Amino acid sequence: MSASHVRDGHGRLAELSLGARLFAQGAMTWVFAQRGDPMARLLHAPWRNDPYPQHRLLREQGPLVRSKLGVLLATTHELCDEVLRDRRFGVRTSDGAYGDPTASAVELQLSLLELDPPDHSRLRKLAAPAFRPRRMETYRARIEQITDELLDRAVARGEFDVVRDFAGPLPIRVICELLGLPPLDAERLARHGRILAGALDGIRSPRHLRQMRESFTELDAMFDRLIEQRRANPGEDVVSDLVAALDEDKLTGTELVQLCDVLLVAGFETTVNLIGNGTHALLRHPEQWAQLRADPDLAPAVVEETLRWDPPVQMTMRIAHEPLDLAGRHLPLDTPVLTLLAAAGRDPAVHPDPDRFDINRPDRAEHLAFSSGIHYCLGAPLARLEAEIAFRNLATRLPGLRRAGAPKPRPTSLIHGLATLPATTNHTLTPT
Repeated sequence: MSASHVRDGHGRLAELSLGARLFAQGAMTWVFAQRGDPMARLLHAPWRNDPYPQHRLLREQGPLVRSKLGVLLATTHELCDEVLRDRRFGVRTSDGAYGDPTASAVELQLSLLELDPPDHSRLRKLAAPAFRPRRMETYRARIEQITDELLDRAVARGEFDVVRDFAGPLPIRVICELLGLPPLDAERLARHGRILAGALDGIRSPRHLRQMRESFTELDAMFDRLIEQRRANPGEDVVSDLVAALDEDKLTGTELVQLCDVLLVAGFETTVNLIGNGTHALLRHPEQWAQLRADPDLAPAVVEETLRWDPPVQMTMRIAHEPLDLAGRHLPLDTPVLTLLAAAGRDPAVHPDPDRFDINRPDRAEHLAFSSGIHYCLGAPLARLEAEIAFRNLATRLPGLRRAGAPKPRPTSLIHGLATLPATTNHTLTPT
């Protein structure tokens, strides 16, 4: 038997083993979901489509709850913030291994999202200048132009899906600008972004694992070529800045490629779902939509209330790097704690009447949608800017926007958003 046949045989056996393990895990969590465990229900439809009743049940059990699945859950704003800021917690185990076995299986390369200090601190310092608010403002005119182009194109086709035609393409086009890639690469990047974002929610099947590995391979090749191009001909983009750091031995080539990976996935997933969730919330609350149309300067308020009320990232995990006490419990070394960011956003101790979507809420910015502590989302200024422009332009250019059918939720738990949001307008497009 040839070596290639042996490798293929081992690969098929590994995939069969993975498939059996995923099936068993899914069956177990489904059983617990049927028995009423709120955490298990967050992993399955229909409960994950509206996770907030389950969050309320968990908060009522206390700030730190152990699920029947054996997972510790931080349920309140105060405790989630405490865990995220506590340097005794990390995103990997104390020995540097992946905390999530699915991340290890795919050899997840999402850089800052999967690193602890000191590597996290070093790479974040190099990438941070690209996302300072002052530099983000230099992108405003271009983001507005892209937004207008997408609205023109969507309405001209006679059909309009807020996610497919607007919320999805916008951040990918912006990421192309950020990385200095031609717009022709936008659709290819969007496809890779959708596949790799699944890594954040766990591997669903052997086929999904193959897709993620293939995407990483193709993206790495694309970014390797881009790095060489920027070394030969630097520009005003993020990659050019990081290539200079590469040549000064401040990071490795592999680390630079992985930073590009995380810029794609994090920049795409957060923004597309922020815009989709916010538009859906506005159309479900006509009085709020009317207020925004009357005063488009409320667009930043829509961004913050969406992040509080229906955030794109629902939860994130931290792992104790030393034995410690938390909320009356003793946590041994390497105990994982799942911080429910979305539950924190509806904590009545911080937000009165928390289930009400209200863009006039004075406390709306007190949320953890972009995490907290050293892993606070580096791209938060860019996501806020894109969403602000998106909501403002929808209100001014499509004032007659309304739902044209039932939205389709994404089949994910960690990332919360819509796959489709059919809409129509009884007005013609307002000229720019």
